[in-house]
Amino acid sequence: MWLLSLTPSVPLPPVEYSCFPSIKFLTTKSNTNISQLFFKQNPFQSIFFSSIDVNNNNLRKITSCSRITMSESHSRVSVSVESDGIGSIDPSCTEIIVVRHGETDWNAIGKMQGQLDVELNEIGRQQAVAVAERLSREPNISAIYSSDLKRALETAEAIASRCGGGLEVIRDKDLRERHLGDLQGHVYQDLAKLSTKAYEAFKSHRSDQEIPGGGESRDQLYNRCTSLVQKIGENHRGQRVIVVSHGGAIRSLFNRAAAKGQHPGKISNTSVGIIQLYDGDLWSIKSWNDASHLKQTEFLESAFGGDASSG
Repeated sequence: MWLLSLTPSVPLPPVEYSCFPSIKFLTTKSNTNISQLFFKQNPFQSIFFSSIDVNNNNLRKITSCSRITMSESHSRVSVSVESDGIGSIDPSCTEIIVVRHGETDWNAIGKMQGQLDVELNEIGRQQAVAVAERLSREPNISAIYSSDLKRALETAEAIASRCGGGLEVIRDKDLRERHLGDLQGHVYQDLAKLSTKAYEAFKSHRSDQEIPGGGESRDQLYNRCTSLVQKIGENHRGQRVIVVSHGGAIRSLFNRAAAKGQHPGKISNTSVGIIQLYDGDLWSIKSWNDASHLKQTEFLESAFGGDASSG
């Protein structure tokens, strides 16, 4: 059970919505728009729940809950969600389960990886086992895609092994981290001293700014990653797919799917997000940065380290 309080754009009367997988259902006659529900399950993770649009008496399909209860008090709405796991997939939707790779030694010390091929460390391997166990409980996984870099591939192979069903990891270079040019292989704190031009390009607010030394711009990373995932969505309508990638790449996917002004936050190692792709190039976020599979281990805090777009 999760609890949320927010201020809607117009007041909503007390109402309870019963939700069933892949079924649109009527709401009250009030017209409003709650662009995104944001709530916390525990102190370590933040979850975005599917966008809920109340307009013309139509609430967008919700597949991950059995009941939403909304009540109004002093112009604020409380929402409680009873989750019953992931249900069936709408035939017009592809559900993309996005996973960041496990920890590497370079993550742990804040060294910029970019597209350098760094393998998981022991903590990262155990994180991969934990997320694999968690994802093995998700029904009907149709395919697993991964960056071809070792840290992502090792994580994806652990997931494939645990999920069973003869799934093989499909490697794709377009899921790689952003190429960081002259910054790759250097500790973040030293970047400004080592290569002023590259560091300025990395920190630039211009999304088309390429990093000297063969590095990519944020636009290039965004276009590369989102184009591939759009194709994956089109090829797997009505299916659930796992994509294993990197912090910067996953941030690009978030930016494609999220409402304007929302920020992905720090992408923790082996965190799980769910993006839904619908017909008509519509993307939405169902959940984000869920690391609950690590909270019973000693590896939760380390999962939040070394994220500074380092891969």
